Amino acid sequence: MSEKQNNVMLVGGGHAHVAVLADWITNGLPCKRASLLTPYRHLRYSGMVPGWLAGQYGRDQGVVDLAALAERAGVQLLLGPCTGIDPEARWIKTGGGQVLEYDLVSFDTGGVGRAQDLLGKDPRLLDVRPIDRFVERLEQSEEAGRIAVVGGGAGGVEIAFGLRNRQGKGSQPEVTLVTGRDGLLPNLSSAVRRKVANELIRQGITLVVVDARVEGGELVTEAGSLEPFDMIIAALGSGAPDWPGAGGLATDAQGFISVDQHQRSISHPNVFATGDVAARQDRAVAYSGVHAVMAGPILAQNLRAVLSGKEPRRVYRPRRASLYLLSTSDGSAILSYGPFAAQGRWVAKLKHAIDNRWITQYASL
Repeated sequence: MSEKQNNVMLVGGGHAHVAVLADWITNGLPCKRASLLTPYRHLRYSGMVPGWLAGQYGRDQGVVDLAALAERAGVQLLLGPCTGIDPEARWIKTGGGQVLEYDLVSFDTGGVGRAQDLLGKDPRLLDVRPIDRFVERLEQSEEAGRIAVVGGGAGGVEIAFGLRNRQGKGSQPEVTLVTGRDGLLPNLSSAVRRKVANELIRQGITLVVVDARVEGGELVTEAGSLEPFDMIIAALGSGAPDWPGAGGLATDAQGFISVDQHQRSISHPNVFATGDVAARQDRAVAYSGVHAVMAGPILAQNLRAVLSGKEPRRVYRPRRASLYLLSTSDGSAILSYGPFAAQGRWVAKLKHAIDNRWITQYASL
């Protein structure tokens, strides 16, 4: 591609694409024309949602203004989802049926919710993905006195703590955390799991370590019904959208876009993908906001290289251990770093500082 003679599409307003927009604001647009296609004008930082539930943040404190960043970067903002791609003809399709051509495209759309696929249909069911829709539905919901959170990962744990300490909806709800057979935080250390389990007991959150699904209008396990519940929240991680594989992009067995160490599609060199919609083929990278945030500046540099006619060189290499800070939504938090675990108000202050620093760096642009 010759510099300044190309049409670039950013699809999705995720953590990595925010870093790309920041790079374009700081260092100039590296192409003739660029567009951002996203369903939302703002990126909601999921790490601050439990704090919002507990009244520690206002509803809009944990958001990045994508529309403002796009305007500053000289990028056209297009509101809507991506529903299809033809990588040979080089176009994507929007939810409204519009066909948008590109020379180079980068996807950071996130994954899709899997609540109905894994649990079944129920009018009480809320999926935490997409996070904006989750927040909207939770705000509009009636007061729930009994809530089940299904999912034993970090997201499910923090949502359970956040709901237990929920502000502005009457008395504190009764919360049950249903982890599934894999148990509580299976990818973190035993020291962290013990601290979280003890905190669940201290806050009166019931822990159920079995698989569950909706049958006959009830949330059940092999041992019987877990009911009654007023609300069932699914925090089950990302699923892959249908359109990448259906359009002809190389995907892994689960349907995520297969990319190399430079976040580049292994089948189409003018396609990049990052975050929960992508799957690195050179190494395993967990689906986590931590990695999406860290990979963003790397993606920005690789896009700039390709748009100047060079090969991408930068590689995001996750550390052997990642820092996780799990809010317990009562003024404290639990730290996880490899085998090390700690708990206290100082951890909550550290989490607050890190989260706000990430938000503020883009607000300053």
